[in-house]
Amino acid sequence: MTTKGVFTEIGGFCPNCGSILPPLKEKGGVTCYTCARNFAFDVFKGYKVKYTVHFNSREKFKSKDDKKRKEEEDEEEGTFVDRKCPKCGNEKMSYATVQLRSADEGQTEVVTGTTPVIILLILYQQQPQILLLKEGTDTSQGKPQLISNINACQSIVDAVRTTLGPRGMDKLIVDKSGKATISNDGATIMKLLDVVHPAAKSLVDIAKSQDAEVGDGTTSVVLLAGEFLKQIKPYVEEGVHPRIIIKAVRRSLQLCLEKISELAIKINKANAGEFQSLLQKCAATAMSSKLIHQQRDFFSKMVVDAVLHLDELLPLNMIGIKKVQGGALEDSMLVAGVAFKKTFSYAGFEMQPKVYHNCKIALLNIELELKAERDNAEIRVDTVKEYQKIVDAEWNILYQKLQKIHESGANVVLSKLPIGDVATQYFADRDMFCAGRVLEEDLKRTLKACGGAVMTTVHDLNESVLGKCDYFEERQIGGERFNFFKGCPNAKTCTMILRGGAEQFLEETERSLHDAIMIVRRTIKNDAVVAGGGAIEMELSRMLRDYSRTIAGKEQLLIGAIAKALEIIPRQLCDNAGFDATNILNKLRQKHAQGNCWYGVDINKEDISDNLEACVWEPAIVKVNALTAATEATCLILSVDETIKNQKSGDAPPAMGRGMGRPM
Repeated sequence: MTTKGVFTEIGGFCPNCGSILPPLKEKGGVTCYTCARNFAFDVFKGYKVKYTVHFNSREKFKSKDDKKRKEEEDEEEGTFVDRKCPKCGNEKMSYATVQLRSADEGQTEVVTGTTPVIILLILYQQQPQILLLKEGTDTSQGKPQLISNINACQSIVDAVRTTLGPRGMDKLIVDKSGKATISNDGATIMKLLDVVHPAAKSLVDIAKSQDAEVGDGTTSVVLLAGEFLKQIKPYVEEGVHPRIIIKAVRRSLQLCLEKISELAIKINKANAGEFQSLLQKCAATAMSSKLIHQQRDFFSKMVVDAVLHLDELLPLNMIGIKKVQGGALEDSMLVAGVAFKKTFSYAGFEMQPKVYHNCKIALLNIELELKAERDNAEIRVDTVKEYQKIVDAEWNILYQKLQKIHESGANVVLSKLPIGDVATQYFADRDMFCAGRVLEEDLKRTLKACGGAVMTTVHDLNESVLGKCDYFEERQIGGERFNFFKGCPNAKTCTMILRGGAEQFLEETERSLHDAIMIVRRTIKNDAVVAGGGAIEMELSRMLRDYSRTIAGKEQLLIGAIAKALEIIPRQLCDNAGFDATNILNKLRQKHAQGNCWYGVDINKEDISDNLEACVWEPAIVKVNALTAATEATCLILSVDETIKNQKSGDAPPAMGRGMGRPM
């Protein structure tokens, strides 16, 4: 039996005897009473079926003309008055009333209409409906859901695709508050996109993890994950089971990691000069795709010097980055110590010394000013002398604090809380420097670098809790004054002071230097490098393609698809630079087939070159982490076959109440 719409047109075969029937409109009958009744009893087992049938031939007409006109109308409407039942030859019926009474629950349903329509409609409606999820919950599952997730990830990839490489474009993103951010850093763009699609969020997560773990390669990891899904999508549509695809993807990752480990070049740390030069090349490669790529030689030296200033653990928080608007990028400097912007100061500050040698630093969390009375505070005094005693007591408490700080032998006083005008003048008279409202981050770095402790009282202030540094000075940089602490004995620390024009430009410079610092740290910790510029991806692609030819089954096609997906990095580098990607990739395939494993895209020559000799180097950990994260994201998305989206609490209709906030 064939159905169309909501059972409004039926044709094909009789439900019971299987005879061929013409397609009839809703008013048409297709079987006789006997066949329809037998079919109803077979279908509705457990129901008491009461069947009432009305035959056309039993209708009473006033005249022959009325009967003839009725027959003509019925014929036009498709009721086929003169037709007989195909099986038994009895006169067919046009309408029937079916009354179904449930044997166990006693429920009755009465439906009137064409017999087969009734039977099918009731059969359709009698399916038990199980209410599992809350009303308003959105559920989607199966192959269409998987394809939908893959398409959502493709949209995310398209947002960052053009930012890859030295000739990548920048994105201007404006957030809810109206703040504009210009960046081509993949992780920054992904964070600012505010993605709501649950599957696409996995790509945002891998970009964040790549940024936190390695620092660079955030755009690459998103591109790789998106391309893996794109190449696998046809196999999903053709019905290949996701678990077979996931197995092939994981096998490809294992082969790639083994190949990277085999190809990676170990760094010789014995020669300090060569090692420093190699680190600078890695930093320059990381900055080649950033906004400051023109000054990458200048900044790569600064970044390497900054990282080498640190101790063996290479703590990232011991490198401070301060931004000062104005001047050129080349005016940026690296301070071997702690530096922070001068804080708000009161009158008398200009009388304080600005340079100290072998100074002692008191780090405080104390408010050194007269405290204002609390709101609605009330003090009752009888005489003026009593009031004077209260005022004198306040001043004595403050002067006792200041005296103890002076007696401790400190030259420089830094406090997280305000230092008032009285205290400022007091310290100036005794040739001491003070700064209040120091940022907690700067105070912690000074503590780690110079030693000592942050004190919340002056009673235990002595030389053992004071920090020390060889040299302190306050200096003008651009339109700001900075405090410098150099020669810090406890920890090795440094501060970068960046100069530049627009605020967005300085922020992007800071993000670029953060990536470069992370790369240099990773290169020192994981002493292996590979060639960049798409060279390692092309070599992995060739290796997987060769391997796929040695195996049989579906896995061969799937690993071949992953091999093709790896070519997205060199292809996108060419597209972003405006080169002929097809031509360059053909040249690269030829070189890698001949055994030249380090050939990649040369942006400057608009051709291919040996990127290992061209000093386009990247830490092997960047590629390992990017491939691992992209594979995990791919497997995660492929393993999801159903999405259940609960209704937000704010979308639910408000409960009926009595108004005015009164309870029911």
